Amino acid sequence: MKSTVTLTLAFMYLSANAQSLSSVPGRDTLPGTDSLVNDLKADAEAQLPVILLDESDLYEGNSAPVSSVLSAGRNPFLAAAAFSFSPLRFRLRGYNNGDAVYLNGAGFISLDNGSTPFGQWSGLTNIMRARQNAYGLEAADFAFGKPGLNTNIDLRAGAQWVQTQVGYAASNRSYRHRFLLTHGSGFNKKGWAHSYMLSTRYSAEGYVPGTYYRSLSYYAAIDKRINTRNVFSLIAFGAPTENGRQTASVQEAMDLAGTVFYNPAWGYQNGKKRTAAATTTFQPVFMAVHERRPHAQTSWTTTLAYIFGKRKLSGFDWYNAPDPRPDYYRYLPGYYAVTQPATAASLRALLSGNPDLLQVNWNRLYEVNRANWVTMRNVSGLPGNDVGGKRSLYILSNRVSDLRRYLINSMYATKLRGGLALAAGISYQYQDNVYYQEVEDLLGGDFWVNVNQYAERDFPNDPGPAQYDLDHPDQLKKEGEPYGYHYRMIAGRATAWGQLRASLNRVDLFFGANAVQTQFYRQGLNRNGLFPGNSYGPSTHQQFMNPGFKTGGTYKLNGRNYFFVNGGFFRTPPFFDNVFISPRTRNTLQEGPLKSETTWSAETGYKLNSPRFKIGLTGYYTQIKDAYDVMSFYHDQYRNFVNYALSGIHTVHFGGEIGAEIKLNTALSFNGAASVGRYYYNSRPYAVVTADNNAEVLAEQVVYLKNFRVPATPQNACSAGFFFRSPQYWFISLTANYFDNAWLSINPIRRTFAAIGDADPALDGIGELIDQMIKQEKLPASFTLDFFGGWSKRLPRRYTVHKQPVYLVFSIGVNNVLNNTAIRSGGFEQLRFDMEDKDASRFPPKYYYALGLNYYASIMLRFK
Repeated sequence: MKSTVTLTLAFMYLSANAQSLSSVPGRDTLPGTDSLVNDLKADAEAQLPVILLDESDLYEGNSAPVSSVLSAGRNPFLAAAAFSFSPLRFRLRGYNNGDAVYLNGAGFISLDNGSTPFGQWSGLTNIMRARQNAYGLEAADFAFGKPGLNTNIDLRAGAQWVQTQVGYAASNRSYRHRFLLTHGSGFNKKGWAHSYMLSTRYSAEGYVPGTYYRSLSYYAAIDKRINTRNVFSLIAFGAPTENGRQTASVQEAMDLAGTVFYNPAWGYQNGKKRTAAATTTFQPVFMAVHERRPHAQTSWTTTLAYIFGKRKLSGFDWYNAPDPRPDYYRYLPGYYAVTQPATAASLRALLSGNPDLLQVNWNRLYEVNRANWVTMRNVSGLPGNDVGGKRSLYILSNRVSDLRRYLINSMYATKLRGGLALAAGISYQYQDNVYYQEVEDLLGGDFWVNVNQYAERDFPNDPGPAQYDLDHPDQLKKEGEPYGYHYRMIAGRATAWGQLRASLNRVDLFFGANAVQTQFYRQGLNRNGLFPGNSYGPSTHQQFMNPGFKTGGTYKLNGRNYFFVNGGFFRTPPFFDNVFISPRTRNTLQEGPLKSETTWSAETGYKLNSPRFKIGLTGYYTQIKDAYDVMSFYHDQYRNFVNYALSGIHTVHFGGEIGAEIKLNTALSFNGAASVGRYYYNSRPYAVVTADNNAEVLAEQVVYLKNFRVPATPQNACSAGFFFRSPQYWFISLTANYFDNAWLSINPIRRTFAAIGDADPALDGIGELIDQMIKQEKLPASFTLDFFGGWSKRLPRRYTVHKQPVYLVFSIGVNNVLNNTAIRSGGFEQLRFDMEDKDASRFPPKYYYALGLNYYASIMLRFK
């Protein structure tokens, strides 16, 4: 009779990024071992593939069946991408919105823009360890998925570790202090299980000046096992968070301030730092899950979810007054360098010697508002309704997104005869977002007048177009009241998918397909004075029916060597945010008929799994066609605020990835990962330029983007490190990382014939100006070094809890040990451009920089 050999591929790649060891669920060690390494290994076994081999699989006989590589958990490359590569804003394969997250099978991708709302569960990493991953085009039993990383997380109480954790962490990153409490009971004899987590994170100021962080994350779940076949679960979680943000700025302002971490969003008020750029989020989630297992080979899981709440982004708004942002281009010396060099020199000397002048002048804003006493006539359109008071010319405003979302998902999986496995599912999502502006702070004034100052300028003899709400004109707004734009996005999506897998002696095959029906529309909630007939009420409903498929096969040379090839076709409807020309003011869409985005992708690779080696090598090629985008900005040529609508955007993504874990001896391991890719635009998109205030088409032009690089991610990234574990229950790791081929986001109008015009490159200096204008900036290559270490100790018997041992676990991670503060992690060309002089330096790019030396240290008590 054949015996079974179980080989477990232990994930030992640990980095120094956020959460450190505190996010690694613990397990009781065997009596007398006290080993942190065993805790880590137990966690790794829960997350990574477990391969079951018959003894005969260790030989290469042609007739013996070879077991499949299972895909649950993270691989070495994905571990590096999530930890070592994340400070440089690395995106897997360069995809924009190419990943998907599912919670108990329900897809949480936002229907308005395709993003993942990580803020809804921020700080709850400890209860999100029961997960399945499907990367690229490989088969997944929980969804058809997207072409990037697909992750399904089981949040039920019964899926959590049976333990209690109490801990504290200190950091110098976005927050300074973290306290957490986590508990999982497991199922008792009556079939009940419960789990909860509470985590607080706080900093009065983070790494970047003027930033702060306040967050309370909570989670509670309860399961009831009715019998061996049915489990019912209720889950609730949320993460109310407020954090002050850093905004990007130009290099000139950073040089004047003397730091690359210059943040123009804050200033001193009454001796204390106050920021104008903050994000406030609270969107709690409630879920109900039913799992039925009629027998051991079949499961049927149904999930209901409801999410609601608001997300607010604060910033300045002002009326007929100078720009309050301290790094506004007219306030910097570079604006005067050519025409008034003496003024530029004087201003440079002043700002260099007084860096506080580069921060927000809160006192000045209050002075302006308090001095502006006016009498408003016929307020709210009522004759004789005159109101006197201090009219705010500056306010702090919130851009609010108020979410209501419903999800239902049901998925079925079963194993059939002959090595076949079937998985299928259906789902429906409904999302209702309400968008509006809100007066956060009147900054010493009495009211804000709800009118459009740009429309007042364009229509000086007609008061109607200036009204944001034509049916309630000249409203006076107080703090906490909505103003400006007010509209809804309503979207629904129904999905059906199925997948069949076959496991043969030497080959694994799979085929999956899906069909997605999507509908969305805009509904205006006020009648805008600029577009009284096209702003209020529902827009035309947009409907899309999109099929997709993916298929693949794996050749199993033996129980250690696997070769695979996969291919896929995906169709995705355009997102609401990318097709409405100006949803703030009207129902107009991009010129149609609208197309769905099409993705063709293929990948092939090799995997080696053995007790000492875990190596994965993959090559991929992806084409994405017919994407849309809409930008709004001030256009210097037209001297107007415009909407810049792009269609026909094609991109190509190809490259290779490798990840390796090599056990050098019983104590030392090597971990390495690399991604080498080329992501570039492969079309000349079509642009329609319209005036924001009257919808006049100002231009239709071709944008010469072909062969420019896809921005915002390093296209080359690699890491290599060593992990040492001591038999004395401590460990250390050191990892080196290198990044290259990252590019700035580009301004499309600089790559049009209209921008170049009839300039003659043969004239002195013109050719150089044109070259600077169209050339895409490559960010400098960068190198970082990360350290991670930890230690654990079983406490003496007098500290036992309920006769269970208690473990003290300490860890510390230090990123960017060499304190390299010259790493540009991202940036963008400003959309404004000097069309007359072709001077790209008039509105220079804005940058972000990665943090210098930063750390995360935690101490934890673990017990049952």
